[in-house]
Amino acid sequence: MNRNEMIKAAEAVIFSSGEPIAVSRLAEVFELSPKETEKLVSEVIEHVENSDLGFKIIKLDDHIQIASKKEYGSYIKAAFDIKRRAPLSPAALEVLAVVAYNQPVTKAFIEQVRGVDCSGVVSTLIEKDLVEERGRLELPGRPLLYGTTKNFLRCFSLESLSDLPPLPENEQRETDVAEQLEVRPDI
Repeated sequence: MNRNEMIKAAEAVIFSSGEPIAVSRLAEVFELSPKETEKLVSEVIEHVENSDLGFKIIKLDDHIQIASKKEYGSYIKAAFDIKRRAPLSPAALEVLAVVAYNQPVTKAFIEQVRGVDCSGVVSTLIEKDLVEERGRLELPGRPLLYGTTKNFLRCFSLESLSDLPPLPENEQRETDVAEQLEVRPDI
């Protein structure tokens, strides 16, 4: 099989999967080394981008998937009569940020950071497939651990968690907290 045929075959496999497909699975299918597979994935992405199609190939951590381009979203919604989902609440975004930057985390950790109960918000994020259970902590009560999902990466257009914006430096946060404490007369 020549390289052009291999690129087209890889596109067909990615298209047919309907879900994100592991790059390692492509390596098995095409009997390639990890390095050769990464090169193939790059070539497939480039081929689709240069073909001026209504879709693109996105990389999600160690998986790839076909996705429609944003500019055609209104047509897709009209064709499938998709109702716009309610945006995430500020509380949900806060919980999602705590989980994304500190995962795996327990619900108690999230509540400690936010200072309020978050059971309902965590349940909503699980229903939306943005957060998932990642096991249990080996402590009394064996609390559940939570982390983000591949759907989280897809929804926020991230290739991996390392693409999250950096958090402010500790010194700056400590200064901000100190300034807030000085402003509050009740402390």
